[in-house]
Amino acid sequence: MSRPRILIVGAGFAGYRTARTLSRLTRGRAHITLLNPTDYFLYLPLLPQVAAGILEPRRVTVSLSDSLPDVRLVLGEADRIDLDGRTLHYTGPEGEGGTLAYDRLVLAAGSVNKLLPIPGVAEHAHGFRGLPEALYLRDHVTRQVELAASEDDGRSCAARCTFVVVGAGYTGTEVAAHGQLFTDAQVRKHPLRRGMRPRWMLLDVAPRVLPGMDEKLSATADRVLRQRGVDVRMGTSVKEATHEGVLLTDGEFVESRTLVWCVGVRPDPLVESLGLPMEKGRLLVDPHLRVPGRPELFACGDVAAVPDLENPGSYTSMTAQHAWRHGKVAAENVAASLGLGGARTPYRHRDLGFVVDLGGAKAAANPLGVTLSGVPAGVVARGYHLAAMPGNRVRVAADWLLNAVLPRQAVQLGLVRSWSVPLDTSSPEVARVPGGPGQRQDASARSGPGAALAADTDGGGTGAGGPGRTRPHDEPAKGQPGFGATQVRPGSGAAEPRSEPETAKGRPAAGRPGPGPAELRSEPETAKGRPAAASGGEPARNQADGEPARNQPGGEPARNQPGGEPAKNQPGGEPAKNQPGGEPAKNQPGGEPAKNQPGGEPAKNQPGGEPAKNQPGGEPAKNQPGGEPAKNQPAPAPSPGQPPPGHPAPGPVKRTDVPEDSAKGDS
Repeated sequence: MSRPRILIVGAGFAGYRTARTLSRLTRGRAHITLLNPTDYFLYLPLLPQVAAGILEPRRVTVSLSDSLPDVRLVLGEADRIDLDGRTLHYTGPEGEGGTLAYDRLVLAAGSVNKLLPIPGVAEHAHGFRGLPEALYLRDHVTRQVELAASEDDGRSCAARCTFVVVGAGYTGTEVAAHGQLFTDAQVRKHPLRRGMRPRWMLLDVAPRVLPGMDEKLSATADRVLRQRGVDVRMGTSVKEATHEGVLLTDGEFVESRTLVWCVGVRPDPLVESLGLPMEKGRLLVDPHLRVPGRPELFACGDVAAVPDLENPGSYTSMTAQHAWRHGKVAAENVAASLGLGGARTPYRHRDLGFVVDLGGAKAAANPLGVTLSGVPAGVVARGYHLAAMPGNRVRVAADWLLNAVLPRQAVQLGLVRSWSVPLDTSSPEVARVPGGPGQRQDASARSGPGAALAADTDGGGTGAGGPGRTRPHDEPAKGQPGFGATQVRPGSGAAEPRSEPETAKGRPAAGRPGPGPAELRSEPETAKGRPAAASGGEPARNQADGEPARNQPGGEPARNQPGGEPAKNQPGGEPAKNQPGGEPAKNQPGGEPAKNQPGGEPAKNQPGGEPAKNQPGGEPAKNQPGGEPAKNQPAPAPSPGQPPPGHPAPGPVKRTDVPEDSAKGDS
């Protein structure tokens, strides 16, 4: 008899606990598959310490393969679920597609950044949900302090050293608390001009810090933050964000180069595509974490609206504590449904309290309802994290010890750039890379200002969504994802116009919807005039019916020209007139046939009325030193990115009498 197939989507707190518990309960009597974009479980509560340089990134990650030896790990992101066919379609990390069949499906996809329509936030803010975002923030903060230390202008120095954190919940409070300590340590080594000090601001529309927790915890955190110099402003949020700073709802404009968005989360948009009953973006389940009417489908963690049996009429909150406990109950009920375990059990919980690590020896905690602050709270907070982590406890403790006796290392690693961590993404745990596969495109995913979900406008906190754009001080190489284009997903509205530099270079906007995932081209591939795969949007600008790309004859040196030389196709190497400021070349797509191409008459616009030099199969033009008229030789097949023989071209090609050697100068 074949073993049942159990598929788990997501390896966060809920998914990881489900896989680990199922592995123990089934003991090899079931095939367990775990689908996740990364090969590690991320312990999110310690992420602010990674951004502050206390912990190394690998300390807060646990290898899935090592800790789940009896579970098959598949790297990828779920794209579509066929509930009737009991199959799931996914995209791998290199763009390859795949299909997984299942007998039981557990959805534990987690959450993404919460989006709200606030102008400018989509372009200038970054979230804090994954390891790439923490690494980016650490590099960015370090860079701003180093640039400020070398600034002569006091106003620019103050703007670079002002860091705005929006959202005074668990994450935002810890980011501001650890961030103030981090930048103060940097300034002690490299003082700012005139004794200036970095300024951290914590904003929220809520009336107090940590609005969802006990008031005593809130008071402790507020006191510690203010003592350190953090500018805490409750009842205030961002009205508009610009490159120069943020406009607050109270009318004040704060000059800043850093906007960290910690306003909360929303469930992964994957569950919206199922067409099942929802509750504020979360999949409705019964107390046994099973979807009504779908006995093979379970959901837990942030994507599931689990009835709170301790508070009838409400649902459990989206916290790590609930997700961790959901995973255990979901595993037990999945095993029971297959006859591999005991009886089904409903989800019940008892509040064990919360801990908030504020950096240094300070923390706020209420274990089992006992309110603590100061050093005792710090000991409890770190002890709780060590006990809750499924691995790396010794390494984490060692880093804490070293941080207590040694100064922190504040260096820019440059591993994650601004465009790699957009605010609007269905995979905050994965950094975008140049030339990588397109991100998952869900019809329910929104991007850009004004594309917030209705559920996002409920409750406290403020936020915005959209792809993060690169700032001038962190601008990516032209042609890389994030330059001059906004990613648009199906259902999110019309694409934004591309920037002038991108249009001039003939590069298609990144991430356009099409029949398949959008493919981001690398810089070398773009330069060679190769079309993007499965773009589905506007035609590539270097193709027929589009504007000529700069790598066509007369543009920048193309390395696929006959002879393999980087010459610009004309004696003297001057650009063709189809470049900005010139006339279109007749041998480009969309114009009249070039008269010096095979099948046409000799070019009459060349001096002497003879064929131009450098054409395939011909000899140097007669008016060149030592040249004779071109012979009518058979032309070789056109090289990649070139128009076929006899294809229309828009205008004459300009030439000069500069010696040939000068054409090689720009290669």
